[in-house]
Amino acid sequence: MSEENAAEVLVSVDGGAGRLSLNRPKAIHALTHGMCDIMVDALLAWRDDAGVKAVIVDHAEGRGFCAGGDIRVLSESAKTDGVDALAFWHREYRLNHLMFVYPKPIVAFMDGITMGGGVGISQPAKYRVATERTVYAMPETGIGLFPDVGGGWYLSRMPGRTGQYLAVTGGRIDGADAIALGVATHYIESDRIPEVKAAIAANPEDVVAILDAASTTPPAGKLAEVRADIDRLFASDRLEDIYAALEADGSDWAAKQIALMNTKSPQTMKVALRELVEGAKHADFADEMRMEYAVASRVLMRPDFVEGVRAVIVDKDNAPKWNPPSVADTPDALIDSFFAPLPAGEEWTPLPEAGA
Repeated sequence: MSEENAAEVLVSVDGGAGRLSLNRPKAIHALTHGMCDIMVDALLAWRDDAGVKAVIVDHAEGRGFCAGGDIRVLSESAKTDGVDALAFWHREYRLNHLMFVYPKPIVAFMDGITMGGGVGISQPAKYRVATERTVYAMPETGIGLFPDVGGGWYLSRMPGRTGQYLAVTGGRIDGADAIALGVATHYIESDRIPEVKAAIAANPEDVVAILDAASTTPPAGKLAEVRADIDRLFASDRLEDIYAALEADGSDWAAKQIALMNTKSPQTMKVALRELVEGAKHADFADEMRMEYAVASRVLMRPDFVEGVRAVIVDKDNAPKWNPPSVADTPDALIDSFFAPLPAGEEWTPLPEAGA
């Protein structure tokens, strides 16, 4: 483990709690392959350490918990053979799965920006803390990707059609919405977070009581007033039907959703809807990750990912030229091909040590 990589995640044991603090503040703690390695190694070591009774996942400093994966690196890989990107996803998904099946309680503090890969390392935690600073989103369709890292599992299990809405539009929600949608288990004011972490370290067996005692009732979330519209207008699993419903509605809110969706990749909006249909059927999180890895391996090498990263992150002209260019030009057969199982030997597999 290099010192450079080791510094990207601060690993420590505080009292009875293991602590993983993301430490790339200039990148809003975007995940790298090395960071995933560090977290996997620590979690496996702590799993069998009787002195570690709970795990805290947070960020060391900066304005967000985790903005996602290191997208530029993935895009550069996609321009060649995609091998490095797939290696990252394979490891990241193993981390996500390990956290999901972990036998000791994990507490994730989603204080600030929590997007993409940040969702992947917070949602598997048994306890998920939102604050007034939480900004949660799965914005992948805007760069020609789809809500991975377990998005098909988590989003498909949100109430009503909120998961489909967030998957397609990449919409952002706040800490109050995170509680309402089950994204977070506790809402705690950010200025109380340090004392809560200290209390968990001192008394890890009392983690539930500590979190409950520090929690407050959040204000009404931003989605509350449009929940009925979301459930009605995003009711279909076909993107064409959602567009038709929004256009027929004619409200200002519907018009804003159409304008927002028109900036997204038609291909990966369709992928996202299909992903949630399939994800809702899975009873084993490993099956979810296996499916998402297969989809990622196909989407990675399609034109939209490199073009989306160029338009949104590199050149920042926000004028991607999607291929296929429209919903009508995106055949269902193409989407079906992404969801075919990978050949034997190429599939994603859980860590053997994960025990599941």
